[in-house]
Amino acid sequence: MAESAERSGQRRVRPAPLIFEPAEASADPEHFFDLESLEDPRELLARATELTLAFRAATDRAIEFQAIAAAQLADPRRFDRLTVADVAERAQWTEDYARKMIEFGRGLIRADGRPPED
Repeated sequence: MAESAERSGQRRVRPAPLIFEPAEASADPEHFFDLESLEDPRELLARATELTLAFRAATDRAIEFQAIAAAQLADPRRFDRLTVADVAERAQWTEDYARKMIEFGRGLIRADGRPPED
């Protein structure tokens, strides 16, 4: 979370595009983005690393959006605002983590210059 906040001022690097798998391929538990079919270890390492970085970037970005949404939902100016406990329940977080995410989201909103209820 802190790492995401530090990077919020930096230009975002676009992750490698994820290739979505057809439904029949994803039904096979051994199938994962066609990595099992790669025989060259160099190519396997490169593609697995590319996927790892893409998933990390996607996770970081999703966490930022969670925090922004939590901050918006808990905004005291909203007539329908949620309590910290309500946000925690909706997101399946502890109340302490929800409180931290709300504050993180408020910081992201302030840094972006957007009004909290966009």
